[in-house]
Amino acid sequence: MGVSGVFITGGAGFIGTSLAERLIARDRVVLFDNLSRNALAGCEFANHPNLTLVTGDVMDGAAVTAAMAGCDRVVHLAAIAGVDTVRKDPVRTMKVSLIGTYNVLEAALANHQKSTRINRLIDFSTSEVFGRYAYKVQEGDVTELGAVGEARWTYAVSKLATEHLTLSYQRQYGLPALSIRPFNIYGPRQVGEGAIHHFVVRAIAGEDLNINNDGAQIHSWCYIDDIVDGILVALDRPEAVGQAFNIGNPRATVTIYHLAQEIRRLASSSSAIRFVVHEEADVELRIPDVRKAERLLGYRPKVELEEGLLRTIQWYRRKR
Repeated sequence: MGVSGVFITGGAGFIGTSLAERLIARDRVVLFDNLSRNALAGCEFANHPNLTLVTGDVMDGAAVTAAMAGCDRVVHLAAIAGVDTVRKDPVRTMKVSLIGTYNVLEAALANHQKSTRINRLIDFSTSEVFGRYAYKVQEGDVTELGAVGEARWTYAVSKLATEHLTLSYQRQYGLPALSIRPFNIYGPRQVGEGAIHHFVVRAIAGEDLNINNDGAQIHSWCYIDDIVDGILVALDRPEAVGQAFNIGNPRATVTIYHLAQEIRRLASSSSAIRFVVHEEADVELRIPDVRKAERLLGYRPKVELEEGLLRTIQWYRRKR
């Protein structure tokens, strides 16, 4: 195995821990996280000999550089996540995305040029870059940044900037980098905000399921195993370098209202559905086109929505 390994910022989060679980059988994995959202706590593999947790913040460039030393692959997941959190703290949202990503890229470039060659760097962006209405959007479609002054879009603006920055490092310095745009990821160990997390936890507890406005918003949902599959092939395939990829599951597309009904049915829950007036900007339609990832990476989502929801409900039941 040598000194090489995978360095994951935001590694103690939902996607980071799920990725680490798949990697540790064959790779040394370094998780770098400030533990503001800790999905690693209680994981059965938390003490695996191939896993190292470094507590730190991506805003600290020196800490990032030190923790990354010896790793030849980088997955940059660290960000301020969740619409409500973003609205409450838009300045920090943008600073963590912009400065944090710059620090990660500079650390990777320093390693790439001096010590450990970086074989791959993945910057995680967001499907938010497509704005409120996105039907079968492709990676090359024009992005929509939303109205200036609306706090929700600060996350999308900063993430689109990090995509440009990451791919500029690839073109200008030869850093083998790419970006991934995830579309509504859900599953076991999800922490913080998110419609499925909200609905599942409350349905199991018999509490009301709160839906913004009429629930007619249409989203595609991607189970955690499918996005981890996408990350793993992107870490390996040379065709991924210099590209941006949509990763999601367009087959798993429903309205928010139907999603709440399905979760209530699958959980055999007595929860009531409650409609809540929500006047701030919301995403009305978001369905990805994933043909580019299929063509270049061989990516195909496998987990259908009902199966993914059942697995998620069962996991949260066991956790309770």
